[in-house]
Amino acid sequence: MSKVKANDIEIEYALKGAPEDDVIILVRGLGTQLVDWPENLINGLLDSDLQVLIFDNRDVGLSQKFDHIAPPKLGDVAKGITQPPYTLKDMSDDVIGLMDALNIEQAHVLGISMGGMIVQLMAVHYPRRLLSMLSIMSSSGRRGLPGPTPEAQAYLVAVPDQKDGEESVTASTAEWLSICGSPAHPETLEARLSIAKIRYQRDYNPDGVARQMAAIVHDGDRSERLQSIQVLTTIVHGVDDPLIPIACGEDTASQIPGSVFIAVDGMGHNFPEAMMPKIVDITTTHLGRLS
Repeated sequence: MSKVKANDIEIEYALKGAPEDDVIILVRGLGTQLVDWPENLINGLLDSDLQVLIFDNRDVGLSQKFDHIAPPKLGDVAKGITQPPYTLKDMSDDVIGLMDALNIEQAHVLGISMGGMIVQLMAVHYPRRLLSMLSIMSSSGRRGLPGPTPEAQAYLVAVPDQKDGEESVTASTAEWLSICGSPAHPETLEARLSIAKIRYQRDYNPDGVARQMAAIVHDGDRSERLQSIQVLTTIVHGVDDPLIPIACGEDTASQIPGSVFIAVDGMGHNFPEAMMPKIVDITTTHLGRLS
């Protein structure tokens, strides 16, 4: 892995695959890191003759932090009283800046959750830079769409105690992974604790997550913007997603002309290893639409 300057901030990234292959950029969701991508997803895409570019979004992992700016109150951001330290558009610009730094003229993009929102904005603002887009377990942000289950909502808005140690934080993260997990492919407690420990030891920055959440809240309803997208698009959503219900994915697809919607039975709001062959198959089928 390496760092590169993209739009005046440092981005941690890894690029894998043969230089002659098309690039697919994987964009993570809220607070998660490039190490969260399952290896069999990356390997499956590499085997499909794609270069795979993964990176840490700003404010998480080993990319640049904005710790000099205190996270704003989300209610104030929602009301327009306070501006966030940065926006989702800024985060989409980061991806374009990363492409520029690595001399990638065009790429496919696949984003999950907040990452889906980021790639949507890339398709709106930078259509000529995208070969295609997959938005997974994400939303249009349209008002009136259903929200998380009460259990998922409670964890989403919980404020971590900065004094919590590794054991407490990893236990909480493992519980969150269980709540958001896929019923068809439940992960063991040992596996969830392992993921949580890797995240914590690489970077634990709850204020960064809060600033990213402020960017999501600020961006609001993308419905009208999505209607301008002309990039080849596939929307994928888990039937059993407790955090961003499937209606949000259906709505996103309804806003983007010509998009394909795929509902995945037994999928929650996560990417378990066992489900990755299906995601690779969905991705390669999506790419086949370009032929």
